[in-house]
Amino acid sequence: MYRDNTKVIRIGNRMIGGGNPILIQSMTNTKTEDVRATVTQIHKLTQAGCEIIRCTVPNEEAAKAISKIRKEISIPLVADIHFDYRMAIAAIENGADKIRINPGNIGGKDCLLSVVHAARERDIPIRVGVNGGSLEKDLVTKYGGVSAEGLVESAVDKIGMIEDAGYDNIVVSIKSSDVLMCVRAHEILAAKCPYPMHVGITEAGTVRSGNIKSAIGISLILDRGIGDTIRVSLTGDPVEEVLSAKLILRTLGLRKGGIEVVSCPTCGRTNIDLISLAGAVEQMCASFDLDIKVAVMGCVVNGPGEAREADIGIAGGTGEGLLIKKGEIIRKVPEDQLLSTLRYELEHWQEQ
Repeated sequence: MYRDNTKVIRIGNRMIGGGNPILIQSMTNTKTEDVRATVTQIHKLTQAGCEIIRCTVPNEEAAKAISKIRKEISIPLVADIHFDYRMAIAAIENGADKIRINPGNIGGKDCLLSVVHAARERDIPIRVGVNGGSLEKDLVTKYGGVSAEGLVESAVDKIGMIEDAGYDNIVVSIKSSDVLMCVRAHEILAAKCPYPMHVGITEAGTVRSGNIKSAIGISLILDRGIGDTIRVSLTGDPVEEVLSAKLILRTLGLRKGGIEVVSCPTCGRTNIDLISLAGAVEQMCASFDLDIKVAVMGCVVNGPGEAREADIGIAGGTGEGLLIKKGEIIRKVPEDQLLSTLRYELEHWQEQ
């Protein structure tokens, strides 16, 4: 697989590339200069499973905040910079673990050289980012529109700029909101690029549409052996990005740990509020670090059989429900105690 042979890069206290585990990223949506709000959000994201966090650095105040934020978090911090090379240098000087730039819009060759020099002094990785929405006009003309080939040509050119400056501590990101174009671009670039790649579908959309597009695109790319870090980009709470990314990795068998929740669709036999119950179970299970499968079934008719492959499950009835382990009914409980009964079992799982 491509990811087994990419260059190993250190980002703060984590390593990516060379077959290291695929890490989950997200990005804060607070004002970076609001240190308390940003740190609070990063702590929530870390608790949800985020392993690398990115913050925007549009001004000097935000750059100075990086050093304060960095002291209060436990995961690597990436500074996101556009247009002003001085902000990239300031972020590096204030302790960013990595910077994200587009060499094509950072201000010219001399400005780029200044950024590379600052990064080299501290051995800070540079993430080269190319986005379909800002692809150079000459490449759009050359390929008759935004295309996978144009994205790759732009990325190779930007990587070359960093290499020509004598630096190869590089991570690459190549994104498009067009899922299949993005997949194709990764396929082409992976054959040309020795550096670890950050994977995501940019501008994917709201929680619903963004999750679908991201799950399809990221999964197709990862299944081809490409990708060392991922971000599910959503117009919503960044915590949702992390939870979705964890589920993608677990579904593909690329990560273990965390509870997998399965639930049946509603039907005419359902006599409980299955939709609310399943949602509550999923939310509750997110706080447990158990490598098990939990089933939530809507009726007692097929519940035990459908939950047979799960480690534990609950099935609703009329005013009551069943607690099931490995397809075997353990006991009946009142409907309003189903959730608390399941929680108790999970809290004492290691004792069983």
